[in-house]
Amino acid sequence: MALDPQAAALLATLAGMPAPDYSRLDAASYRAAIAAGGASSLVNQGDAIAAEEDLALPGAAGPLAARLYRPIPQPHEGGRTLPLLVFFHGGGFVACGIDTHANICRTLAARANVLVLSVDYRLAPEARFPAAAHDAIAAVRWAAAHAAQLGAIPGALAVAGDSAGGNLAAVCAQQLHGEVAIAHQLLLYPVVDCAHEHPSYETYGSGYFLDAGLMRWFKDQYFEPQADRASPLASPLGAERIEAIAPATIVSAECDLLRDESERYAARLAQAGVPVTHVRWPGQMHGFASMVGVLDAASAALELGARALRAALHP
Repeated sequence: MALDPQAAALLATLAGMPAPDYSRLDAASYRAAIAAGGASSLVNQGDAIAAEEDLALPGAAGPLAARLYRPIPQPHEGGRTLPLLVFFHGGGFVACGIDTHANICRTLAARANVLVLSVDYRLAPEARFPAAAHDAIAAVRWAAAHAAQLGAIPGALAVAGDSAGGNLAAVCAQQLHGEVAIAHQLLLYPVVDCAHEHPSYETYGSGYFLDAGLMRWFKDQYFEPQADRASPLASPLGAERIEAIAPATIVSAECDLLRDESERYAARLAQAGVPVTHVRWPGQMHGFASMVGVLDAASAALELGARALRAALHP
């Protein structure tokens, strides 16, 4: 299937940006390019919410910045105690942060009627694998233990993330099974296999926003040469035991080099008896859910995720 016309128009807008030389690219330069504009300058700020609060929480090796998003009260609500969603941003484990993904967090907070805690885990190459995974696990542990302090309902917690953040959410759902009650995991085109490249790398590895060269560069920044990329902390697709982990909603994009691994993870969860809803978004590319206000599919995908979160957290 061809790209959705809105996605094709967005790619045409970005087509004039020079292709980086990955043999010489460094993380600081890449982050500067992201901050300078590109796609992020085109999107809106997400749905209206009541409040945002910046805070710090303990990570695996020191404090982590975080932001708590609170939705506008619903007319029928008495108190303001709500379920909690812990969100991890994408960016290839190298870039992005709380600000770049604020629109997703605001939209999920508003539409799912939940508190959203967005976590700034450590980035590579300054902090290589498994730093991000350890920070994510520590953040979810802390959030579960301090739900009341955040104004959340203890025991009503879900995890979510896009791309590399989807990897971290999936890792948390696996690693914290039996320790933290996680009601749901929302994974938007997640990285779930850092050890292998699947056929969609060949089909959609060039010209679809995230290209294969950039994805390989991300992995080279995240992993030391001798690191075990097949570890469950890096590649949740290959984990031996996934039975009974949190139910999942997984969104893949048709024209995305990560499509096949995302979909194989959905299939593995289903085969293991984990309730899973998988939707392949037709004609869309990697990162599309961030393009709120530019792509109609972004709003629709976040609405799908919000419905799943509402069902899991507001029984």
